[in-house]
Amino acid sequence: MIKNSKQRAYLKGLAMNMTPIIQIGKSSVTPELTQAVEEALEARELIKISVLQNCLDDPRQMAEVLAERTHADVVQVIGKKIVLYKEGKDNKKKIVLPEK
Repeated sequence: MIKNSKQRAYLKGLAMNMTPIIQIGKSSVTPELTQAVEEALEARELIKISVLQNCLDDPRQMAEVLAERTHADVVQVIGKKIVLYKEGKDNKKKIVLPEK
């Protein structure tokens, strides 16, 4: 869980150089897409998603839906890019967030 703005800023910095690993097309948020996002979050903790031009849904709303379904946090939504974060299990933690 992201607790403060410093942690959010830290994650935004990490995400800046990432390339999107998932694309959302015209079929929008499907159960298969949700499953793919869940698996990616388990493996990486922080992922970037690209919303394609042919997807007519609002990226902010899709980010909220995906975060809710995968129990993740929305780090940011800029244009058609979504960044999600989900803290890894204790033995699989890759990202250490700054405390305060």
